[in-house]
Amino acid sequence: SSSRSRSRERKRRSRDRDRRSRDRRGDSKERRHRRSRSPHREKKKKVKKYWDVPPPGFEHITPMQYKAMQAAGQIPATALLPTMTPDGLAVTPTPVPVVGSQMTRQARRLYVGNIPFGITEESMMDFFNAQMRLGGLTQAPGNPVLAVQINQDKNFAFLEFRSVDETTQAMAFDGIIFQGQSLKIRRPHDYQPLPGMSENPSVYVPGVVSTVVPDSAHKLFIGGLPNYLNDDQVKELLTSFGPLKAFNLVKDSATGLSKGYAFCEYVDVNLNDQAIAGLNGMQLGDKKLLVQRASVGSKNATLSSINQTPVTLQVPGLNSSVTQMGGLPTEVLCLMNMVAPEELLDDEEYEEIVEDVRDECSKYGQVKSIEIPRPVDGLEVPGTGKIFVEFTSVFDSQKAMQGLTGRKFANRVVVTKYCDPDAYHRRDFW
Repeated sequence: SSSRSRSRERKRRSRDRDRRSRDRRGDSKERRHRRSRSPHREKKKKVKKYWDVPPPGFEHITPMQYKAMQAAGQIPATALLPTMTPDGLAVTPTPVPVVGSQMTRQARRLYVGNIPFGITEESMMDFFNAQMRLGGLTQAPGNPVLAVQINQDKNFAFLEFRSVDETTQAMAFDGIIFQGQSLKIRRPHDYQPLPGMSENPSVYVPGVVSTVVPDSAHKLFIGGLPNYLNDDQVKELLTSFGPLKAFNLVKDSATGLSKGYAFCEYVDVNLNDQAIAGLNGMQLGDKKLLVQRASVGSKNATLSSINQTPVTLQVPGLNSSVTQMGGLPTEVLCLMNMVAPEELLDDEEYEEIVEDVRDECSKYGQVKSIEIPRPVDGLEVPGTGKIFVEFTSVFDSQKAMQGLTGRKFANRVVVTKYCDPDAYHRRDFW
């Protein structure tokens, strides 16, 4: 009886289709889709999930009634929804196709690389739909991602969205971490920008580090990286100065190995000078880091970008120890990239870390005090993740800086800078 009702449904569908030539392509595609699926019940349900998605306000109407109303011209073919700008203003409604049309298909697909091994299409779809909702990037109720195709052998996937605009906003997730992997999100090769539509997302998703660092006065170049450091280790080194907006460790396309240099941009561009001062000239293994604004070293730097950028001449050996070594020396040394907030929660572990740091720092001089801010009731406290060591003299502090910078601590590379003693005594640990 189920096959009889299915054929009845198919007849009804074809009658429907004759009534509306406009939807012919979509319907035949749907039947083809059904026929190509194996006859498992759950697979069929999955198809239903993507097709005939009711637009906002029409949830109470069955898909068939809705299609009939659309054919009769009672409702528009696309749902018009007001979108909100960041400052809360409603902008002119943008057409959001209810189910994407063939014409805009390239503009509604995204390539996703570096996906976790063995991931299913369903879990990937759930992840992106949830992220779009959390980020406030959906423009209508329901799921923005219609379909996911995964190529397990080559470790990439394609996402298909219901609307062009939501596809563009999803580009903001480039670099998002999914099951420990930083996803690489790009337009497909056959992408053609649609006239009048923005090509870049209008949002920045906090905490997501893009894998593309655009050329600007704020782009930093990090050279002299040991080849064995992976993305996460280099990122960890850089984030000790503040959160990153974009990061790219350049790799050999054939081997996938690091070429020993990277580019980055901080969320707060005012951190550039601190990062350059703290990292440039730092000894890492047998190498010395070279950190500078990318526009300084680029061959085609325009005059305007040079004017905006304080040019520091990078002459090896001529760098003053002040800029090279994290600011003017003081008796308070700040050690970064050594501890993560979650490692400071356990009292016993916390005491061990304090003792460990005290023992090591005492080799360079007399330690007057140590402060390691730790989370309180699960909330991060200013300076959490940093270690402050006060020596009795500036001389000892300088010796410690030279001895500890670039050292390993719990598999992380130690980064150092000097701190203002007044701020330290005020417990102003930012």
